[in-house]
Amino acid sequence: MPIIVNLDVMMAKRKISAGELAERIEITPANLSILKNNKAKAIRFSTLEAICKALDCQPGDVLAYTPDEEST
Repeated sequence: MPIIVNLDVMMAKRKISAGELAERIEITPANLSILKNNKAKAIRFSTLEAICKALDCQPGDVLAYTPDEEST
């Protein structure tokens, strides 16, 4: 998938654990793990907003676009 989730990078910069972030944004640790490991098929804007608030960042700090080889 050409969308990459860089949640680990932002969490490391903010020195926040997965458990603490999951609690702050009110999702389960399992769902946060799915996001962190690029296994999610979608993300709600409300979840993205909560992540950005908790990590004091912009959506572009968490998400990146990398074109597929096939689409170029």
